[in-house]
Amino acid sequence: MKNILLLIHDDSGQEARLQAALDVTRAVNGHLTCLDVSVVVPMVGAGVGVSGGAVLIELERENETDNRARTYPRLEKEDVSWSWIDTTNYIEPALEEACGLADLIVVNRQLDSFPLPDMRTLAAGLVVKSGKPILAVPETVTGFNANGNALVAWDGSREASVALTAAVPLLQLAGSVTIVEVEDGSVKTGAEEAAAYLSRYGIHSMIVRAATYGDDTGTVLLAKANSEKFDYLVMGGFGHSRFVEALFGGVTRKILSESAIPVLLAH
Repeated sequence: MKNILLLIHDDSGQEARLQAALDVTRAVNGHLTCLDVSVVVPMVGAGVGVSGGAVLIELERENETDNRARTYPRLEKEDVSWSWIDTTNYIEPALEEACGLADLIVVNRQLDSFPLPDMRTLAAGLVVKSGKPILAVPETVTGFNANGNALVAWDGSREASVALTAAVPLLQLAGSVTIVEVEDGSVKTGAEEAAAYLSRYGIHSMIVRAATYGDDTGTVLLAKANSEKFDYLVMGGFGHSRFVEALFGGVTRKILSESAIPVLLAH
């Protein structure tokens, strides 16, 4: 994990994304690629007209030019390797086009004050369409503690396995790793195999099994994530359908809506 792709856009989540991406890049001694997206306004053609749409796009570009002017000096003071790309597009396809050589994409999990696009849908869509791990951060975080306590959600599925393997470079830096297996009857391969896999990379983990007691899996996992004992969560895109709509249901939606800690999501 050396190549980190960061979404740059002047919104309420940018500061959290930037600080988290800088921390991850520094921790893995990697390179940060900043993709500054001037967002194509979705209402163009819906009563705005071509000329009006062009004006809105130009205003967006000017705003991102100002955003770049503010962000450049900050990056130059950081002890990380970085580069910058400007583009005009919708956010999701812009990230998809730029992520070919990325090992991790940093976005937000949800932005209450920036509803379009819905960052939860964007994160869930990216993790399927890009094939890359996604780090989705709450807009309230002030960084990413790579040396902190990691929580790994495990159900033995292929998605959980992919997330676990993708997270190894970060888990090797973690102060502690806890594998949580929610006993809801769906576990395919026990957490002991996940722990054994990690041990071969020198990662010592603890297994915790949590019963649902009538709650859904998402509620149980969210309670663990928000217990203030962990610094980030690793999880697969839960669900058995290959369609984003199915992936975005249930556990994934709940975590992307309410997790207090960054989520490394893979599918």
